[in-house]
This record gives sequence, structure tokens and C-alpha cells, in this order.
Amino acid sequence: MSAPNHPRERKDWMGLLARSRPGALAALWHDFPEGAAHADEAGITWLRRPETGMVMVRGRAGAIGDPFNLGEMTVTRASLRLPCGTIGHGYVQGRDREKARIAAMVDALMAGPLAARVDAAILKPLAAAEAQTRSARASQAAATQVAFFTMVRGE
Repeated sequence: MSAPNHPRERKDWMGLLARSRPGALAALWHDFPEGAAHADEAGITWLRRPETGMVMVRGRAGAIGDPFNLGEMTVTRASLRLPCGTIGHGYVQGRDREKARIAAMVDALMAGPLAARVDAAILKPLAAAEAQTRSARASQAAATQVAFFTMVRGE
């Protein structure tokens, strides 16, 4: 469910927060005025403090076969309620409790009236950094591409 009058879908910003580099997310959060206001956690009700656990990752052979258990992955999650009543959740790969906490706060703010400001100050820069990283990886991969061709004999 997206925030009112907001084009970005929740699954998009949750994925973006989960994929973001921890340092980049923390820097954007601390530069955001409303982020600094929530940094001391005053008035925040923790529904689930940041905690680390394991989840089972499932896969499919050839992307079409029957699902199978691929292995376990470490995940850190957090859930909170802001003083305004909005609830946020953060799920991140690894053991970074601070990243999960910030992701939960950003998610909660995206459900309220500050959604447009959060999008402009935090999510758009994260999306731009992700797009730049993908572009750099694609150009590196393109540089190593080998063009195979078949020569036709004139017989």
C-alpha cells in the first residue's frame, strides 16, 4: 500500500531500503531534519526492537522447476510505531541493526504526511545511487563481452 497521493509503491521503497548501502542510508537519514528528530527514539513505541535471525531462501531449478530450499540467510528486522501513530517495518540482509531501525523509521514516515519529503530526501538519492551502480556494472560487463560469429565457407 503506498502513501496517499504518492506514486512510489511500498514494495519499491522497502526493497530500495533493504538493498541500500548502510553508510549511504545512515548519512541521508541523519541529514534529514525529521530523521534527526526521531534519532533519540523519544516517543517511539517498539513493536519489535531490531533483532537478527535466519530465513530460509528458496529457489527453483531453471526458474520453472519445483521450489527447493536453497539455504539460510541472516536477516535483521525491526518494527515500530511513531508518535503520530504510523507503523513502520524494516527488513535487511545481514546483522545491521541500525540499518533495520532506520528502514523501519523511513517506512513509518512514508505512511504519513511527510512521504513526499522522505521520498525526495532519502529514497530518490538511494535510487539514483543504485541506478549508477547498476550502470557501472553493466558497462563493466559490456567491456568483457565477446562477440562470437560464424564464418561461412564459400563452398
